Amino acid sequence: MSMSRPAVVFGGPSDEHDISILTGLQAARGLEDIEAVYWSKSGEWFWVDPRLEAADFVDGAPRKSREISFVAAPGQGFVHRRKPLPIEAVLIACHGGPGEDGTLQGMLDLAGIRYTGPGQATSALGMDKLAFGSAMAAAGLPTLPRTLVATGSEESPEFGGPYIVKPRFGGSSIGIEVVEDWSTVLTLKKTSRYFDQGAVVEPFLAGSRDLQVAVRTYPVWEMSAVEAPARSGEGIYSYDQKYLAWGAEVSAGRELPASLDEAVAKGISDLSRRITEVAGLRGIARIDFLEKGSELFVNEVNTIPGSMAAYLWIDPPIGRKQLFSDMLAEAAMSRTRVFSTAGSDGTALRSAGTIASKLG
Repeated sequence: MSMSRPAVVFGGPSDEHDISILTGLQAARGLEDIEAVYWSKSGEWFWVDPRLEAADFVDGAPRKSREISFVAAPGQGFVHRRKPLPIEAVLIACHGGPGEDGTLQGMLDLAGIRYTGPGQATSALGMDKLAFGSAMAAAGLPTLPRTLVATGSEESPEFGGPYIVKPRFGGSSIGIEVVEDWSTVLTLKKTSRYFDQGAVVEPFLAGSRDLQVAVRTYPVWEMSAVEAPARSGEGIYSYDQKYLAWGAEVSAGRELPASLDEAVAKGISDLSRRITEVAGLRGIARIDFLEKGSELFVNEVNTIPGSMAAYLWIDPPIGRKQLFSDMLAEAAMSRTRVFSTAGSDGTALRSAGTIASKLG
């Protein structure tokens, strides 16, 4: 690779690693003249053929992959044989973990590489269910009460059961449980590996339904059709339904577009615009709502949805190639954050020395 080209980055050390591979390969298929970078479960980087199939990654990095490294320094980034790859922008197709929580975004910032989706702060906010819920409530948006299940505390929240318990960090409904009583919540916190980094709890809103919508911020702000997914027997919209039922992106029981009365449809549109602004969303994101009796509650945001929520873009109808191309075009227009201790001419260091001598 001699000329600067975009690259899609997928995989990563996350519970959603396999879904990320699918999203990454879909992006590579939908775009032309693109590089592909695979991030293994154990954290290694590989430069791979963008025409590969998902089955090629069953045992990790495919054959003939070229191992590369990542150097978080200006002018570096992805490096092969000590030479930085000339990547003009990165389409991030990682789900969960360090690919979506701001870690990768911060690394790319340090290297001065443009990328799709929100920046480090918004990515971290979207992954932290406690912080996101608090931010939405602070902005005056309708949310259910949500609190941390504190280690060592037996005190129940102000609201009663049944409860829905979620990992504080993570997505795709992984690890989510609906329970009747507080003692079961405490037991789950101690025994479930999904709660090692914290758990949040909120009231389970019986008789409600899930509504979700995608938004994109370029070339103009747009909202997709609204979907009403069916819930599983456990009362939640599960990981299996989201990703495993129909080719990792179309689950059984979808109502798309959802049947909505005029007030609910307008409420979703108004709230989605406001959430985009408050959270600082960029690129394509999926926003999840709960609705009961025409009352809406902001639930969660997914800053890098599976397949970039391509199946939701039926109204307005936008194809995958256009979605992915517009994301890269937006990334190419963004300003990168390059961190340094001084200006190129050492002005900052000289100024600091002058101040120190005066103080001395």
